[in-house]
Amino acid sequence: MERESMEFDVVIVGAGPAGLATACRLMQISQDSGNELTVCVVEKGSEVGAHILSGAVFEPKVLGELFSDWKEKGAPLHTLVTDDEIYMLSSDQNARLMPNSLVPKTMHNDGNYIISVGNLSRWLAERAEELGVEIFPGFPASELLFNEDSSVKGIIIGDMGVGADGKPKDSYEPGMELHAKYTIFSEGCRGHLGKQLIENYHLDNGKTPQHYGLGFKEIWKVPNEQHELGKVVHTGGWPLTEGASGGGFLYHLEDNQIAVGLIVDLNYKNPHLSPFDEFQRYKKHPVIAKYLQGGERISYGARAITKGGLNSLPKMTFPGGLIIGCNAGTLNFAKIKGTHTAMKSGMLAAETIAHALQAGVEGGKDLDCYNERFDKSWLQAELYSSRNFGPAMHKFGTYLGGAFNFIDQNWFGGKFPITLRDEQPDYAQMAEVGAYSKIDYPKPDGKLSFDKLSSVYLSNTFHEEDQLCHLRLKDERIPVDINLVKYDEPAQRYCPAGVYEIVEEEGESKFVINGQNCIHCKTCDIKDPSQNITWVTPEGGGGPNYPNM
Repeated sequence: MERESMEFDVVIVGAGPAGLATACRLMQISQDSGNELTVCVVEKGSEVGAHILSGAVFEPKVLGELFSDWKEKGAPLHTLVTDDEIYMLSSDQNARLMPNSLVPKTMHNDGNYIISVGNLSRWLAERAEELGVEIFPGFPASELLFNEDSSVKGIIIGDMGVGADGKPKDSYEPGMELHAKYTIFSEGCRGHLGKQLIENYHLDNGKTPQHYGLGFKEIWKVPNEQHELGKVVHTGGWPLTEGASGGGFLYHLEDNQIAVGLIVDLNYKNPHLSPFDEFQRYKKHPVIAKYLQGGERISYGARAITKGGLNSLPKMTFPGGLIIGCNAGTLNFAKIKGTHTAMKSGMLAAETIAHALQAGVEGGKDLDCYNERFDKSWLQAELYSSRNFGPAMHKFGTYLGGAFNFIDQNWFGGKFPITLRDEQPDYAQMAEVGAYSKIDYPKPDGKLSFDKLSSVYLSNTFHEEDQLCHLRLKDERIPVDINLVKYDEPAQRYCPAGVYEIVEEEGESKFVINGQNCIHCKTCDIKDPSQNITWVTPEGGGGPNYPNM
């Protein structure tokens, strides 16, 4: 098919903090040097920030590096952390407040802000456009383009108006080709093009398998007497026991709002576990419920998190571009923060590309000089110091792992003379149904706990009904013939949006995909024990529309 095309110096896939920080830094260097660059950002969400979901407590030093006058420019950092608490939950009723002296120093939040990363992205987009960046929301990057020498040439924006049967409708419009000297992939966790690039160029050779978590988040409006502006609460332990791990959070935002969430590590073993229902149970613990009861839930969402850290970080450069941010896995698990590190990885990428183009380096090269720039940055030092945090929790459990991390971070400053590794992929750790008993989850009460469909409604998710399904099965027989038999088809439970069902028709089990419910969390692409599901971009603008997550 012949397509229209546009030429740019740099194309950036994904208008999150990493991609937009890259765009801003590119244009800053361009203007300072007088060497004008053309930079384009494409975003699959209906608007910038529509698909962004994060806790989030933000470390602002990176913003100061990008815009020294960020306060004067009105950056949406309004709530300074005023109080920090960490609880270990031992049961559905009991908890222990951890003294600060026993908490890894990386989890202290002095000088940090509670923010909406979606709103930060919107603000960064405004700064980028002021600098001359072109931003195209509602245009998903669907395919990679390659030059004859196998370097990346750019991307194809997805076709519009393709029916569920794969045939063009009357409204069909072919996607456009965007060509670039260099293409930056900042798609967030488990980006489908980043996944292909890692495989195509073997970027993960010699690395520990990547590890992931599934993060849930809700925003509540609560009574004034239950609100403590700037308060941060983190928890470990219950309800994630018996082969599962992770942790919870509760952040007090402005306007009597509270962000509450649970992160479930996707290396869990019990096939009967439902991360969504674990989150519903979590909100009923007295430590959490006392802040939420009598309040109103106003937002819901979920998103996978890349958390393997430095041990799992792939080579970030390849011929014709770079993978940055959560698409590569730059989150600092020891801090439970990834926005500042994602932005820094993008700024380093911008500096690498801008200086290469200024020096007359042709497009399509492997700018592995990025690695030297990365190694000299605070980003590498930060990720190195946190490299053992996740593997310690996975190997030793919440309590012993926490003790190891306290010693590593507080006594050795993250330079413990041993590097721990978790070499087993998350999907391969699921046990068969006979190894664990079923979990009897309580029915939602409509006050603190809710069902999936009413939750998805709050995510403002929309997909055109008659479109090609963006959840692809490599083999349509596997869900019933293998996953149902061995694991009671766990997609019914690990999906936080009710996308997957097993239904009985005429005495036979059938696997049903309700793609219109998908909130783009990517969990199915990660956790399916048969690795049979591939997530790709749907038609432009489809998915959740988060207002301030």
